[in-house]
Amino acid sequence: MSVEITKLPSGLTVVTDTMPQVETAALGVWAGVGGRDEQPNEHGISHLLEHMAFKGTTRRSAREIVEEIEAVGGDLNAGTSTETTAYYARVMKADVPLALDVLADILANPSFVPDELEREKNVIVQEIGAAQDTPDDVVFEHLNELCYPDQPMGRSLLGTAKTLRQFDRDMLRGYLATHYRAPDMVVAAAGAVDHKQVVADVEARFASFDPTPAPKPEPAMFGKGGSRVVHRDLEQAHLTLALEGVPQTDLSLFSLQVFTNALGGGMSSRLFQEVREKRGLCYSIYTFHAPYTDTGFFGLYTGTDPADAPEMMEVVVDVINEAVETLTEPEVARAKAQMKAGLLMALESCSARAEQLARHVLAYGRPQTLEELIGRIDAVSVESTRDAARALLARSHPAVVALGSGRGLDTAVNFAEGLVRSKARARLH
Repeated sequence: MSVEITKLPSGLTVVTDTMPQVETAALGVWAGVGGRDEQPNEHGISHLLEHMAFKGTTRRSAREIVEEIEAVGGDLNAGTSTETTAYYARVMKADVPLALDVLADILANPSFVPDELEREKNVIVQEIGAAQDTPDDVVFEHLNELCYPDQPMGRSLLGTAKTLRQFDRDMLRGYLATHYRAPDMVVAAAGAVDHKQVVADVEARFASFDPTPAPKPEPAMFGKGGSRVVHRDLEQAHLTLALEGVPQTDLSLFSLQVFTNALGGGMSSRLFQEVREKRGLCYSIYTFHAPYTDTGFFGLYTGTDPADAPEMMEVVVDVINEAVETLTEPEVARAKAQMKAGLLMALESCSARAEQLARHVLAYGRPQTLEELIGRIDAVSVESTRDAARALLARSHPAVVALGSGRGLDTAVNFAEGLVRSKARARLH
């Protein structure tokens, strides 16, 4: 990879990965602000601000923004997460300056026209309604609340109809000025790009952003665990379980990720084989680990017939407990191969490369090389994986949420207490 990085005097970072074999480029602006930066009266404003970015500037109408990009065959999009908000484009090589100009314009010069703002609030209210009709979304919303009680990280990114109604253009401008600061922003580009030209364009177009760092959010505090049953008349019971994971910079991150993949990351994983292939209790079951700046979130999801929910959770707990102590060399090797393949496959996509560069800069201060990443994966052993798994069980009490109908849900969530936290803690010492 030909990765180059430049930090401008304002503190804004520009990072590029030139791919001579392609004729297109993916580029975007990643800001280190998301749902966890919101105050209670700002719940949902990060997501609303992302929506409003494409609704007009002092130089372009909402229609002109999309027409200029689509006239050259490109596309624009954006996304909000817990800790970042991204605005990105995919264009032909010759149109990189245009894409940078549009991205800078929507962030530096938004108009926040009142009529557009009210329409977009209504759009998000519909989005909230759609999420409430989606059991997968609902069960994870409850799980987040249980894991991060009374904290921004435990709230939905979408906000509520009530909080959305109170937002006006002044609040949006204030939030933008407070959190979109040059030292907390990264412009990343990959594909048919020239680093020096991108730096020059960014320096000229992003000069108006404040050079002082944005305020940091409050530290995250994983909750005390516990259980919650949400009764709804559904065909399936949706079961989720969470434990406190590790932050992005934790030395055990890759070992924990290997454990997560071996446990429930693919069709060869222990949970998939035991729960679906052997017992036929579900269609889908998976585990994941989401690392953040100062915490981590290990999660499990599955859906099953309500009558099978107690058996399902009992089996899940048994499989996790057993895997912590009996994970084998072939399982660890498979999980490591999956991780390396995922990294290499992502390098074939301009968009994936640009996103990875930006996320690395925000998390680590610089891009990590492929050799570094592969080296960290290769360094994972059976013992380091088991140690990471033991630490996972010892770090927190499990949080478990069941969504659906039937009396078996209460029994199902009680089985989660069977995770051997005390034994795992003892083995760490």
